[in-house]
Amino acid sequence: MPSNTSQSPDSPATAPAASIPDLRNRLPKLTPRRRAPPPANPLPVPETPDLPSPPDPSTLSFRKPTRRILSQHDHELFLSSPTYKLLVAFVFGLTDSVVDTAVSNVSESDVSPAVSSILEILDKVEDVVRRSPPENQGDSRFGNKGFRDFLDLAATEHTSWHKQLGVPSDEAITELSTYFLQSFGNRTRIDYGSGHELNFIVWLLCLYQLNLIKRSDFRPLVLKVFTRYLALMRLIQSTYYLEPAGSHGVWGLDDYQFLPFLFGASQLLHHPFIRPLSIHQNLILEEYGKDYLYLGQVNFVNSVKNVEGLRWHSPMLDDISSAKSWLKVEDGMRRMFVAEVLKKLPVMQHFLFGSLVPAEDGMSTEEDFGVPSEDEETEGGEVVVMVDGMRHVHQMNSWGDCCGIKVPSSVAAAQEMKKRMGGGKEGLRRIPFD
Repeated sequence: MPSNTSQSPDSPATAPAASIPDLRNRLPKLTPRRRAPPPANPLPVPETPDLPSPPDPSTLSFRKPTRRILSQHDHELFLSSPTYKLLVAFVFGLTDSVVDTAVSNVSESDVSPAVSSILEILDKVEDVVRRSPPENQGDSRFGNKGFRDFLDLAATEHTSWHKQLGVPSDEAITELSTYFLQSFGNRTRIDYGSGHELNFIVWLLCLYQLNLIKRSDFRPLVLKVFTRYLALMRLIQSTYYLEPAGSHGVWGLDDYQFLPFLFGASQLLHHPFIRPLSIHQNLILEEYGKDYLYLGQVNFVNSVKNVEGLRWHSPMLDDISSAKSWLKVEDGMRRMFVAEVLKKLPVMQHFLFGSLVPAEDGMSTEEDFGVPSEDEETEGGEVVVMVDGMRHVHQMNSWGDCCGIKVPSSVAAAQEMKKRMGGGKEGLRRIPFD
């Protein structure tokens, strides 16, 4: 009987190939992971307006500067005024003058007699600090009332300093000296912030408006005069424990200063090896901090904070360090100057207008609202302030968000810690991020 070699149709050897599942179209396709692009900044980089020539002196009627931004409407008038453009043009003109320029690149031959006189004035201010010791206030890290003695003494001596500069009359000196004295801080609140720093720039702008300094002086104004002013303010802060002006400086760019970062980014614009991330390298900060304002200010901030690391005590500076180039940093600083200084009503409500930096027609006056002048506020008294265009009254040392919470000075904390360590006593209790 012949053998049957055929197999069952169900046997594995003869199973159709179609019975094997095809998984090629069922597995998810793998694609390379790409880092999401950073969000684009919706704000354009502010343009630099043309800086007008100084006005005709015969058109000026000098007067003591006063506050004129007392409502949201006043602020809007300012932002569309020629004075706003003048201020932006002057600050950005100073910024442009120091592109790719280290402090040491400015020689004595670049310093005009007018700039030399300004430097001499700042030396005299430092002498006034030495002659106005702080009061003994124990371990307190809030503002020291000895600061008022310093300002009062400076107010009695500044007239001869301005005459040395060539300011033409006593009335002009009254106008300029208001900005000058305000540039060291507020006498009543014993605080200091970017608005006071701006007063120093406006004082220089007034000297330009009087034709006492020229455009050719801009570079030494930044790299000689402004750096001298920074050193002087660090001495004043460490002597009198000036509080940050406003409650949010500790979470922002810096407790006190803004312009070192704008001018400093311009200095580093095309540097061959210093990058934004270099601010995390202590050797870079120590070696180049005296030549570049940005690095010097970061180094100073690090020296007075009680916690280690920019990411903890200065998160905005830490975020900015991730920028790919100094051009992006500088663009951001220009935006910030306009958005966080000039366009912030809590800052600009303290701005002062005179004849050299005039107010716009239609802006309010202090008499309209019955508010005291910036230097006549009484300690601990009631103060009229404007919030969202509304007038209200609160105590000088209140916790209102409009004028900020009183914050102890980080410089004071560092100074007191040094005293304790030097005396062998127990250190102060740390306040996070102060």
